[in-house]
Amino acid sequence: MTKAYLEPDEVERLEQAAEYLRDRLLIRLLFHLGCRVTEALGIKTGDIDFKQGLVTIQHLKQRIKLSCPECGARLGKGHKFCPVCGLKVEKAVADEKEHRKFRDLPLDQETLKMLKEFIGRGGANNRAKRIFGLSRHRAWQIIKECSEKARLPRLVNAESGKIHNVSPHRLRDAFAVMAVKQNDSGDGIRLLQEHLGHQSITTTMRYRKVSGEEQKEWYQKLWNGGKQDG
Repeated sequence: MTKAYLEPDEVERLEQAAEYLRDRLLIRLLFHLGCRVTEALGIKTGDIDFKQGLVTIQHLKQRIKLSCPECGARLGKGHKFCPVCGLKVEKAVADEKEHRKFRDLPLDQETLKMLKEFIGRGGANNRAKRIFGLSRHRAWQIIKECSEKARLPRLVNAESGKIHNVSPHRLRDAFAVMAVKQNDSGDGIRLLQEHLGHQSITTTMRYRKVSGEEQKEWYQKLWNGGKQDG
């Protein structure tokens, strides 16, 4: 049987299936912070404020702008000639710019305790002082291996209908759906948008659809509103 998202008890089974503290912590952070896997892997020891119970998350995006090597005019990927100076563009100049965004996210005491224990055991003992010295690929492998060990179901993409293994992003989805089920008001969705780091609230609203709460509410109102005395 396939489903669209993981329930909190299934995420707990996933965490319990992890053999090492590092892997349990990775699963826990992905779910409890609702962050992207690249964000979790980028967390450094200095990003954690144990007193305030906050973790600073950095989201890094690279935007590439193409420009004409002769006059510097902006070019699209399909341009063969510069629209300004007419030069035949064989090699456009790629200007890469990094856009860094930061957000401070609260974290529960149990997860903070695990972080402290992991760091105390020598975790984050790498040049970059990152909590996890893992590649994105290895993080995906860990989640997949633990999900198989926990015998979790494969998940269907609610939009495409394709079936996939449990992945790091599915833990972010599980957090978002859980949050919507707890509070699907306008304020609740806005806070979730800020927490997840979505630029558009439309992206956040899809979790309301995935959770099924919107349709259930609509359907119940149809019948409750149409009730008539015997």
